[in-house]
Amino acid sequence: MTVKVPTYSICNLRGVHHCMTEFTAYRIRDFMVSHDSLVFPHRHNFFQIVLFTTGGGSHSIDFQQYNIIPGQLYCMKPGQMHSWSFTPETEGYIVNFNETFITTACHNPDFLDDFPMFGTLRNPEQLSPEARLQIELHLSAMFHEYDTYRGEFQADLMRAMLVQLLIFIARSIEDPAVAGISKHNLALLRDFQKLIDQHYRNLRLPKAYADMLFITPNHLNAVCNAVTGKSAGELIRDRVLLEAKRMLAQKQPSIAEIGYALDFKDNAYFSRFFKKYTSLTPEEFRKSRGNFTSEMPVQH
Repeated sequence: MTVKVPTYSICNLRGVHHCMTEFTAYRIRDFMVSHDSLVFPHRHNFFQIVLFTTGGGSHSIDFQQYNIIPGQLYCMKPGQMHSWSFTPETEGYIVNFNETFITTACHNPDFLDDFPMFGTLRNPEQLSPEARLQIELHLSAMFHEYDTYRGEFQADLMRAMLVQLLIFIARSIEDPAVAGISKHNLALLRDFQKLIDQHYRNLRLPKAYADMLFITPNHLNAVCNAVTGKSAGELIRDRVLLEAKRMLAQKQPSIAEIGYALDFKDNAYFSRFFKKYTSLTPEEFRKSRGNFTSEMPVQH
C-alpha cells in the first residue's frame, strides 16, 4: 500500500547531476522561483532549517498551521509533512542537509538528537533580536560560501559552519519544559521517542517500551510527564494519530486500508479511536483536508 505524499530528497531538489550533494543553501525567494513545481504538501528525507527575515503568509507542519512572522525559525526533521503559502515579499534562508553530512564526520550516529530543536521543542521558534542577528549573519555567510565557492574543502567548511549554526540555534532556545531535567532523562525520552517511531504500528502499551529501555513503566511515565507534560501512553497514541492523519490527508489508500496498516483489528475500531481523540471521523477528517490532495505550487 502506497501513501501518495511526495517525499523529496536533496537529489530531487538539485537534479540528477547533483545526486551526491548532501547539503544545500538558498535564499527563500530564489528557492521559490527555482522550485515552483514542488507538490504541496510533501515530506523530506533530510533536515531543513528555515529563517524568515521579511514577509508573511502561513506554514503548515504536520497539520499545525503557523502564521509566518519575521524572525521565526523552523527546524524540521525527515518525514514531517509540510506546506507553505508565502506573501510576495517573503525572504530569508533555507538550509537542507542529510544526517550523514554531519554524522560521517563526527562518527556519532546520535549527534543531531542532542539538539533541542530536533527533540522536544515545537515549531516555530521566535528568536530574540540578538539571536536573530547572530543566526542571520551566519546564514548569510553560509549562503555566500555555498553560492560562490566550488573549490577544494568547501564541503568541510560548510559542515563546520553547519555545526556552528546548530550550536547558535540551540543556545538561543530556552525550553522551560526541560529546565532542571537531567541529561539522563532527556536521553531516555529521546530513546523512547525513537522506539515509538520504530514500533508504534504494533506496540501500543508503555510496558513494552519500558521493557526495551530496561526501566519500569512508572519510571517511563514519570520522565515523559516531567519533560512533555504527557504520559508515555499519550505519546504513543499521538504518534499513531499523526500517522493516521498523514495517510488520511491523501485520496488513497482507503480508510479501511489505513486502519489495517496501523494494526487496528477492524475499520470500526479505527474509526472509534480516531474520533475519540480528534472529534472527527476519519471520513470527516479526510474531507476537511481536501486541499491536501491537490498539487499546490509555491506562491511567489
